[in-house]
Amino acid sequence: MADYETLLYSVDGAIATVTLNRPERLNTIVAPLPDELEDAVRAASRDAAVRVIVLRGAGRAFCAGFDFGPEFEGYARAMQTDGEWDPGKDFSLVLDPATGPVPKFMSLWRSPKPVIAQVHGWCVGGGSDLALCADLVIVSEDARIGTPYARMWGAYLTGMWIYRLGLTRAKEHALTGRPLSGRQAAEVGLVNRAVPFAQLETTVREEAERLASLPPSQVTAMKWMVNQAYENMGLASTQTLGPVLDGLMRNTPEARTWIERAQREGARAAIEQRDAPFGDYSQAPADERPDPCNVIEP
Repeated sequence: MADYETLLYSVDGAIATVTLNRPERLNTIVAPLPDELEDAVRAASRDAAVRVIVLRGAGRAFCAGFDFGPEFEGYARAMQTDGEWDPGKDFSLVLDPATGPVPKFMSLWRSPKPVIAQVHGWCVGGGSDLALCADLVIVSEDARIGTPYARMWGAYLTGMWIYRLGLTRAKEHALTGRPLSGRQAAEVGLVNRAVPFAQLETTVREEAERLASLPPSQVTAMKWMVNQAYENMGLASTQTLGPVLDGLMRNTPEARTWIERAQREGARAAIEQRDAPFGDYSQAPADERPDPCNVIEP
């Protein structure tokens, strides 16, 4: 079994569990994570004993998006020429299946085995793009799922928000970046089900066991049938445009001013400025945030 830096991989009977394991950083995404995720999914896909994959996060969050702290420098340097952002290097890197995060997130989509995302706590930014690549998404009712980058410094990456929501809801969240509670996300059809946190692991396990009881070829056929319908709707084209626009939106004059403020005054000041008009994310009252006591022990 591989010794991963950012995640844990285990197999129990017919169920493989991939646990994002940077709890001290809310499982934010750093350079090794997409590679390790893809490797773990491939391991599960190759294992004849495994019939279902569960993806979850350790600690008090599923995933709080990309880590734009010091760990982001690895990405940043690869996108620069003489210390300046190079758009050519950016789009080449993000669209290359060998290096781009989105093709690696989509290993969940491409696996012949069903994938259940078990979501609790914060599931925002790139974390939501990742979770929504799974086949089924089961969340705790108090989770918060959203794309704050819709307001500054980004764009949809996998596009799964668009494909899982109808036009009315997709347009609203694309323009505002408003988060949803787990309960709200289930009500609008972004995720499959929301349950109290105390029931989350049991609910996911029971669903995984039910899927594991079915003939593997039958499950694969149905998964690929649905996937192909969405591929025919232009999913691959959307995932080409999204990462390219994401790079551009990190380098507009407004984005540069915003990140300069973060460097000068601290990330919290910049984030508070971004969220203040909406009163959510960093500015949300305690009862509109995930319960910090809800923790997944890996």
